[in-house]
Amino acid sequence: MTPISLIAGVDEVGRGPLAGPVVAAAVILDPAQPIVGLADSKKLSAARRERLATEIRTKALAWALGRAEVSEIDRFNILQASLLAMRRAVSALPVVPAKVLVDGNRCPRLACPCEAIVKGDATVPAISAASILAKVVRDAELCQLHQRYPHYDFGRHKGYPTALHLEALRRHGPCPEHRRSFAPVAALRQVVIEI
Repeated sequence: MTPISLIAGVDEVGRGPLAGPVVAAAVILDPAQPIVGLADSKKLSAARRERLATEIRTKALAWALGRAEVSEIDRFNILQASLLAMRRAVSALPVVPAKVLVDGNRCPRLACPCEAIVKGDATVPAISAASILAKVVRDAELCQLHQRYPHYDFGRHKGYPTALHLEALRRHGPCPEHRRSFAPVAALRQVVIEI
């Protein structure tokens, strides 16, 4: 019997928000334990994502998370920080994959072969699984940030530049978790709140 070829799917969540980290996940699915309902995390309800994330953690051959913090996003830029988070997720896997499939059009620098697949989170189950894990983890972190900085309402918009978030930024200025290199935050940099 030939060994299973270990293919990891990788995706990140959090490129567009004005606050919080970029979180990436790497997942190697088990062909013997298929997971029904995998899809682009943005197309699923929060409850469905939570259920699938639990199933992914239970059934996957391997999974791992990586992240890039706000300071790294501001230092390197969002693209480089996203690639760094993905590289960290792959490096954290307990096994070395034979190949990595990444959502998007750019691959992080890895020690194994890598292929970028545009809209891979909608078409490749392992990438869908990574997308779901990353989103569940990042959303939970933003809900925790809401506890620390309630007047931004991070629990509702998860850091994305909604009208509600932009109004809170104008009213209160940026908090330490806001990305200073992003234009809407940079415009308010002179106002810093102390919490």
